[in-house]
Amino acid sequence: MAVQTGLGEPRGPWFVSPDLGPNGQSGGVPDGPFGTSRPPGRRRRLFAALAVVALAIVSGGLAGGYVASRELPSEQAKAQAALPADLVAAAAQVVPGVVSVMVAGGGKSAGGSGFALDDLHHVVTNDHIVARGGGGESGGAVMVETSDGRQFPARLVGRDSRSDIAVLRVPPAANLTALALAKPGATRVGEPVLAVGSPLGLAGTVTAGIVSALDREVRLGNNRHTAVQTDASINPGNSGGPLVNARGEVVGVNTAIATIDGSGSIGIGFAIPIEQVQHTADTIIGKGG
Repeated sequence: MAVQTGLGEPRGPWFVSPDLGPNGQSGGVPDGPFGTSRPPGRRRRLFAALAVVALAIVSGGLAGGYVASRELPSEQAKAQAALPADLVAAAAQVVPGVVSVMVAGGGKSAGGSGFALDDLHHVVTNDHIVARGGGGESGGAVMVETSDGRQFPARLVGRDSRSDIAVLRVPPAANLTALALAKPGATRVGEPVLAVGSPLGLAGTVTAGIVSALDREVRLGNNRHTAVQTDASINPGNSGGPLVNARGEVVGVNTAIATIDGSGSIGIGFAIPIEQVQHTADTIIGKGG
């Protein structure tokens, strides 16, 4: 498997709360989780609270490991049998159609994820991956790597910066399995989902969560979007990968996360709704082949 570094950005395209000004300043907006200003005292209390939560999680993990080590084989078997079979099946169904995307050109490089859209070898990914990797008009090279480690050159069919969608075309030899798309309006708040992709270059990674909200208005870069909000863990390299439901259907394209003071994922991620993805991809393919 190729060694990949610097994949994606911690926030995908820069995330700014719609309540913030163009420079990300609060301007009197109430404190929030997206890097808005906080009085020093409140910030110290927040960090102290987070430290307590982190300690509790670590302690709980250690205790859980101790208890698990004392389980009898029959109890362990019962615990394994309790895994949600629908998500297990969904992961097995989806992973073969997801790729790592690597773009390099003009002294730049970037990486992320993508997935097979159809049987004509088109792959959907994020436009910001192509742009930050020096791809597109500057002639940057685009490569994809399949879940089983095979690498193929990809052609950029087209890109749309406003929707943050780009479409690639890979050789037929990649033999990617096209992912099923969720029906418009079928996604529900609270339903389980998987974020699939290559966070930090770890291909074929799946993380589980739920749909936290629909029609969440966010600003990505210079554009406002209506997004699917999820608590499934999304990290650098997940950008462009699919967010899928328990039936293995794509409900959105993972594109950004919210952070506190620029730190890592805090469990608030955003995906471009599949209806918008499909419309944009169809338009790009119609123009570029």
